[in-house]
Amino acid sequence: MTDQLSRVFAALADPTRRDIVARLTTSDATVSQLAEPYDVSIQAVSKHLKVLQDAGLVTRTRDAQKRPVHLEAEVFDLMTKWIERYRRQAEERYQRLDALLAEINEGPSAPVGGNEEESKKGKAS
Repeated sequence: MTDQLSRVFAALADPTRRDIVARLTTSDATVSQLAEPYDVSIQAVSKHLKVLQDAGLVTRTRDAQKRPVHLEAEVFDLMTKWIERYRRQAEERYQRLDALLAEINEGPSAPVGGNEEESKKGKAS
């Protein structure tokens, strides 16, 4: 699990990290600001940020005394391309299945008013 895509999905497997990412979509924030809504220490949030940073989802910059956390949107392009590729494949598969089912439904219809065995007996007499 060393490629970036694996690291990204592993990082986003945690609900707290997903929430941090969601909050960073609106604006950059400091670790203290990110820690506010959680019932965990700043150190715990810092550990979550380290995982997100290792996955390439966030970066931290220096701004005077603050070190704001910034969401790296380019990583979402990587995820989107991967997801879109498999979504298209699944969609094509379902379209083929729909076409096959439509073809089956348009085929010869079953005899009306009886089962197959009775139909065969009627033809034999």
